Amino acid sequence: MLEPLRLARPFRSRAPSGLASATIVRRMTAAALLAASLCALPAGADVGVGAALPPSPDKLYGELFVAVQTAQVYPDQKTFVDTVPKADPAVILQAYRAQKDVPGFSLKAFVDQYFTVLPETSVTPPAGLSLRAHINWLWPALTRTTTTAPDNSSLIPLPKPYVVPGGRFREGYYWDTYFTMLGLQAAGRDDLVDGMLDNFAYQINQFGHIPNGNRTYYLSRSQPPFFALMVELAARKEGAAAYTRYLAPLRKEHAYWMRGGAGTAPGQASGNVVVLRDGTVLNRYWDDEATPRPESYLQDVSTAQQAPDRPAAEVWRDLRAAAESGWDFSSRWFGDNATLATIRTTSILPVDLNALMFQLETTIAKGCAAARDFACTVEFAGYARKRAVAVERYLWHPAGYYADYDWKLGKVRDNLSAAMTYPLFVQMAPWGRAWQTLRWTQTSLLQVGGLSATTLRTQQQWDAPNGWAPLQWIALQASQHYGWQPLAQSIGERFLGSVERLYAAQQKLVEKYIVDGSGTGGGGGEYPLQDGFGWTNGVTLKLLDAYGRGQ
Repeated sequence: MLEPLRLARPFRSRAPSGLASATIVRRMTAAALLAASLCALPAGADVGVGAALPPSPDKLYGELFVAVQTAQVYPDQKTFVDTVPKADPAVILQAYRAQKDVPGFSLKAFVDQYFTVLPETSVTPPAGLSLRAHINWLWPALTRTTTTAPDNSSLIPLPKPYVVPGGRFREGYYWDTYFTMLGLQAAGRDDLVDGMLDNFAYQINQFGHIPNGNRTYYLSRSQPPFFALMVELAARKEGAAAYTRYLAPLRKEHAYWMRGGAGTAPGQASGNVVVLRDGTVLNRYWDDEATPRPESYLQDVSTAQQAPDRPAAEVWRDLRAAAESGWDFSSRWFGDNATLATIRTTSILPVDLNALMFQLETTIAKGCAAARDFACTVEFAGYARKRAVAVERYLWHPAGYYADYDWKLGKVRDNLSAAMTYPLFVQMAPWGRAWQTLRWTQTSLLQVGGLSATTLRTQQQWDAPNGWAPLQWIALQASQHYGWQPLAQSIGERFLGSVERLYAAQQKLVEKYIVDGSGTGGGGGEYPLQDGFGWTNGVTLKLLDAYGRGQ
């Protein structure tokens, strides 16, 4: 575990002795000569798809990483982990160790000398475009082709072009991409949809899972498993061939989420798998690492310090697991429903994750049927049936809605959140329970500007009053599946109104929106509101089509 940087003792005000002065001069001269020689050593050549990847930047740079993040050399902790080194990391560390204790050493100057900061891409669409035209203009502007990456950078090369969310998010993200794909299909960009599906299949084959994003510091976790739903999108265009083409990576992804489950005793957990006392198997979010997230190092160190009665590693893993959920952060994961330091993500069986696992198992069963592997069809259909029974038993709140379950405390959580609509979205919910859930959705979450993420105001970005495009789409589709068309239209029309009002005022789409009627972009979280924005663009384009608006 990397320890936070300790501040050096201040220099004494008295003049150094002759011996000390000579020592300082020798150190400064040696450091200068070393720096000059090292600057002549270039970084390695770019690496291509499938090449060996370097460790995550926190492991690659050790004490230098801790120093940079602790000193807040950059306002955003993600900046440093996305930089490109100008020399071999071992060479940079050698130079740092030689120079750091020399009087007058500037960490900022050192970092500027040895690393290149990637600027956020400036995207400036032409003025006066309609909302639809603005979104369609953005698709190529947000598309990246990175079949190679700078040597020892954190970027993971991918074989095909992909769409990034925008702003500080300069790489592709797993679950964002499904909602981006909705818009790409509506815009006739099936080439990009197919390419991103191939990228995800490549990552599953290469790493055993789809990482949070294509950065080395994201490799220790995934994100909500939407790959099966992406395959379903492709199947709408090309039929059963999509199922058979992606069957192998679908099965590998399922194996990743279920790894370790077969040998786990009742009442225990292993990775993403929890085996309850009665032998029921459900999934949780997890991360293989239990250290501060490199892209949010200082925030995570601070959060652990606010929970002195808990092991820091436990807090850090729960923070990382929440990042895997995509809901980072939300009262859904907090022990007291209010405070980040009480986070207990790995103790919770999320209703959305287990609904997505049901979809994954159902899609695999379809793929096996298309491949005429009927033993596989029976196997995965059986997994889906067992999961449906488990969801109804453990993830149903007696008040009448789907909810998360705290497996360590042995009770369903009271939190009302938009995640309750996921079992309806994947059509696993019985009609009676679906209707009860939709009543709660309408009465507790629906606001004048769309659906709120939760009912609680905590200053976290995945809580009230924020509304997010993916949650609107999930709930809208859930309502349609169970015959609540008026609710579906209310969600869609109200959220589209939020997007249209902000676009009329500022000519941009953003990551999240305040849906309580203020008509502004959402707040809270670890970073400023981001423009772009991939999943908002995708869902908005689908809503424009649905309601015949915006030519």
